[in-house]
Amino acid sequence: MDRGAISVRDFSLWYGNFQALEDVNLESAAGKITSLIGPSGCGKSTLLRSVNRINERLGYVRTSGDINVLGHNITAPSVSKVQLGRRVGMVFQRPNPLPLSIRENILFGWKLHARGDDGVDMEAEVVERALQEVLLWDRVKDRLNDAAINLSLEEQQKLCIARLLPVKPDVLLMDEPCSALDPVATEAVESLLWGMRGKYTILLVTHNMAQARRASDDCAFMLMGKMVEAGPTAEMFVSPVKQETADYIEGRYG
Repeated sequence: MDRGAISVRDFSLWYGNFQALEDVNLESAAGKITSLIGPSGCGKSTLLRSVNRINERLGYVRTSGDINVLGHNITAPSVSKVQLGRRVGMVFQRPNPLPLSIRENILFGWKLHARGDDGVDMEAEVVERALQEVLLWDRVKDRLNDAAINLSLEEQQKLCIARLLPVKPDVLLMDEPCSALDPVATEAVESLLWGMRGKYTILLVTHNMAQARRASDDCAFMLMGKMVEAGPTAEMFVSPVKQETADYIEGRYG
């Protein structure tokens, strides 16, 4: 892989005495979608959450090695979590809209981090632009004051993506964003993500091999906290280098 927007170097992580990640290396190219695959418990989500330092909320976590995002070592003590949160957005397995209106969901992070003195005058533009980008505007433009929790699961997940965008992140982290969705909604979200490549660097955790093959440029296979293999998705699914990768892709375990 080309040296890219996300560069993980010899990164290890421990939960107390348990080592969840061991000397992981990964390059995620700028403007591309990189999928993380592997059996449950292999460290995919732990690695994903390390890219925005969310694991640090747990007091018993310690790490070694480096993670660079857009050329900056985010593990350095001088890096602010608030600043990092503006550049790196995250979407979780199940949609988690705030208990607010559709409009206020979109404006929530922007009001905290991004708007200037003329922010109020720009609110309508910010809301429309974000919803347009996730292909929700035409569906919800006449009910922006409705509660977000009244949306369908697909719409809620798209809204969760949309509320990240006004802050203008460079990196989007997706932790199984389609796991709670039916096949039709899954296809819609995958299509949305594919349309966002180029503008954002996306790191996608998925258990769905078909999704990884359809919706990522590059793929990384993890097993028992280690990075086994990483490379272009098309190559990995046709001719994986490692036997462990082939066994997993072909459904022999996991």
